[in-house]
Amino acid sequence: MSMAKRNEGAKVNSDINVTPMVDVMLVLLIIFMVITPMLQHGVSVDLAKVNNPEQMPDADKEDALIVAVMRGGDVFFGNDKIPVDQLTSKIKDRLANRPDKLVYIKADARAKFGSVVDVVDNVRAAGVDQLGLLTDQKKTSAPAAPPAAAPTGGQ
Repeated sequence: MSMAKRNEGAKVNSDINVTPMVDVMLVLLIIFMVITPMLQHGVSVDLAKVNNPEQMPDADKEDALIVAVMRGGDVFFGNDKIPVDQLTSKIKDRLANRPDKLVYIKADARAKFGSVVDVVDNVRAAGVDQLGLLTDQKKTSAPAAPPAAAPTGGQ
């Protein structure tokens, strides 16, 4: 009688099944694509463009106090729309237990100058030590050629 021999080593599959990993990665990619636009702090404002903006990395922090002035004159403190005359009291409440009294202002490039000045006055009245005006970098194009020298009137 012969003995039955089992060959279990021949049944082992050494190929890596990447389908579940690809499924998980695609789900994560979709989740990040949906959530990323929601991470923007405050309201969206078309900021003024300047040549040499100063970097203000603290404005991106979660607890930064940001006041936005919209094109139509609406004022937002964080995500909340408030009247300009209530801005001073709201900022005083938020600055009560903070060592640094720093507020950032995002003003729309086409906002009326008087609206921005009213906001700055109300922020200063709240006892703010430092005020940051947020701007964007101007797109730099090819430098323009200097104007050609005009010929002198000599003979």
